Formats: sequence, structure tokens, C-alpha cells
Amino acid sequence: MHILVKFKLIGLLVLVLTCFKSFGACTKITDPKVTIPFGGNAWIINNPSNSDAALITNQGVTNWKSAKSVITAYIYVEKTGTFDLSLKLKVLKGTSTIKLEVAGSSIIFQASNDTYDTPRIGTVVFKKAGYNIVKIQGINKAGDTFAEVSDLILSGASVNDALTFTKNNDDNFFHWGRRGPSVHLNYIVPETVKDQVEWFYSEITVPKGDDPVGSYYMSNGFSEGYFGIQVNSPTERRVLFSVWSPFNTNDPKSIPDSMKIVLLKKGMNVRSGEFGNEGSGGQSFMVYNWEAGKTYKFLTHVKPVDQSHTEYTSYFFDIKQNKWLLLASFKRPQTHTYLKSPHSFLENFAPDKGNIDRLANYGNQWVRDMNGNWYEVTEAYLSADLTARKGYRRDYAGGLSKSNTSFYMRNGGFFNESVTLDQKFIRKPMNKEPNIDFDALP
Repeated sequence: MHILVKFKLIGLLVLVLTCFKSFGACTKITDPKVTIPFGGNAWIINNPSNSDAALITNQGVTNWKSAKSVITAYIYVEKTGTFDLSLKLKVLKGTSTIKLEVAGSSIIFQASNDTYDTPRIGTVVFKKAGYNIVKIQGINKAGDTFAEVSDLILSGASVNDALTFTKNNDDNFFHWGRRGPSVHLNYIVPETVKDQVEWFYSEITVPKGDDPVGSYYMSNGFSEGYFGIQVNSPTERRVLFSVWSPFNTNDPKSIPDSMKIVLLKKGMNVRSGEFGNEGSGGQSFMVYNWEAGKTYKFLTHVKPVDQSHTEYTSYFFDIKQNKWLLLASFKRPQTHTYLKSPHSFLENFAPDKGNIDRLANYGNQWVRDMNGNWYEVTEAYLSADLTARKGYRRDYAGGLSKSNTSFYMRNGGFFNESVTLDQKFIRKPMNKEPNIDFDALP
């Protein structure tokens, strides 16, 4: 079904709409209404890789030059209903012809207003609850760009507070909302040894096709840092190990020397330095072409060396060489602790990839105490970040894998099968105590 709508800005405002019977009569937009900002809720698919690529800024979509670029936005509705649609946009030159697709309907409209306006585009019926995708594509233009688009507006009786989207950019949530929700598995260590854990071992398997760019599959998390594998580009993958400084800042240059993380040693081909933006500290990584569909092993050691310093060391098992590789060993000041709060997480660190699904299986978790005793960890609580907690995104899940012998986590891609947070999951024991020659570790 195609509907053609035309509007122009003449003087203050003269709005001319051509409305077809299937979309009802032209009526004034009625309250209630919600405004969905594209700065935190839109992605571009089929985007050129050159200067013609459309851009998403906090203000919305700009530099929209190519007819191949498709602006996509996702809206979660609790129940079916009828909505009036408007777009806040402006056309920098002449008239643009634009197509909007949603819920099985296709609306073609023309715009020539050179300042921002919010004309009514049409009416749509969302026939299914859950996530619905809106697609906007340019057809013809007179200028270099089709339009600049800042917001999608839904109005009508079906509008309610249960619509899910990133509401505003308070606390930089356009960035976090486009990245998508992060999910965590918080492991439950036997009470008798929770203050004596010296080693943490776990495994990750990323299924084929669930490894998009921007993914961080973090296996061995602890109170002061994290360790796992990433997809950094179509041609580069990394193993990453980081430890936070006790000095609370996002700028590593501001950390006093007395509170800096000190690198003690690192493995061959491992790069080290400082990191910032999400806390600051010491970081190490190794470019390593890990493969989806294969299982990888991770080992982390945490031990206090005096009353005010603790050493953190992580090892990655190279299945090609069949041996453990050292990532790095760091010393953290003002810290006296063994390994606390073992956990794993799944996140996307690339906002432009927050519309893509990702998943991993996390299994065979073990901890080893200071006396050399191993304990299998079979229980975990599922949690998530504020993007999920605020209700800005619902595409998160986690729990038991199909085999019940491992856990899984999933996020991104706007799937509807979310899982209730803060519940406990118990996997089947593997009874496969790690076989590690500690004396042979590099």
C-alpha cells in the first residue's frame, strides 16, 4: 500500500495534505503524543562508506545524500493500536520525495520546508505488540541532501507511557541507548571461600553469526577489572585485559602517580597502556583472530602482595598452539584483596552496531582458593545496565543455554524475548576441573 502526502511551508505555515481513504481524513494531531528523537533511536543501514554516508548526531540525521541509505528506528509497543505519524524535518533545498515504511504500510510524501516543521505523514496500525521497525528512504531530491530529520512523533489514543525508546540525552543516554543494553552474569561463589578466591577460570563460545563488530564478550570480571574477547573491526579481533585505578576519573592523565596501575609484565605481542571514558586504569590487549563457533579458556589470578598492593594477572589459552599465553600482570595500589565479585558480561561498544543481535555461551566456571582447592561455580544472577533498567531498551536476555550446562547472554537487534532481570539461574555441573600446570604458566 502506497500513500502520497505533500506539504509545503509558505509564510508562517500552510500545510497541504493529500490523504487517501485508507488513512482516514486529514485531522489535527491530537494529544497524547510522544516524540522519539533520532539522535538516540536511529541507525543507518546500506550506508555508503564514503562522504555520502548519512550521519546520526545528537540532533538527528544529517548528510543524508544517498538513496541507498535507509534510516531505521525501533519502537516497542505493549499492545496493538492506531497511531498518527509525523516527522520533524527540514529540506535544505527544493523538494524531496521520501518513503516511510512501517507495519506493512508504505507512505510516500514530498517535503520542501527549509526550516524544521512537523507535518502529519499518515496513520498506521501496529498489528503486533513488541518492537516495530520504521524505515525511511529517499527517492528524489533537488539539493545535495534529502532532508535533515530530528524526530518521529506518534500521537493518538493508543499512545501511552509503555512505549519503549531512549527518551532523552540526559547523562549522554543517546550514546548508551544506541549502543544497547549490557547484560551481566554475577556468579555465586561458595560462602566458605568467597574471601579466599585466588584464581578464576571460565570459558566462552560465541556461535557462528553472533559476532558482529563492536561486541565485547567479557569472561573474567572482578571488582577491579575485566578480561575477555572483542570484535574490533571486520578484520581485527582482540583479547583484552584491564584493571581500574582506585582514583575515580574518566581521564587517565589526571591519575596521581601514587594511584596509577603499574604494569609488571606482559606477554609477547601484547600492547599495553592506559584507558579512559568508563573509569581509567591500565589496559593490555593482544590482536588475536579468535573464531566464532570455537570455545576459548580464560584464567585470572588476583593476590595481595602487601597491605596496600594487589597483583592481577590474566592468561588466555591459545587453542592453535595448545598453550596458555600471558596477557599481562598489573599492580594496583591502595588495594589489599583476593578476587571478589566474579562475573561476566556482554556489551556492544559501537553505537552504530546497536541494532544488531549478538549472543554468547558462558560455561565451566571455576574458582580456586588460596589453598589450591577448586570449586565449580554453577549459579549466577542476571543483571543489566541502566539502559535496560530505565526501560530505554528491552532487547536483552540471559539465563541457561539449551544444554543447561552453560549460561548464555544476548543483546541488541531489537528482539522481543527479553528475560526478567535479577533472577538466579543454576546450570548443570560439568565436573571438569581445570587441568592447569601453574608452574608452567608464563
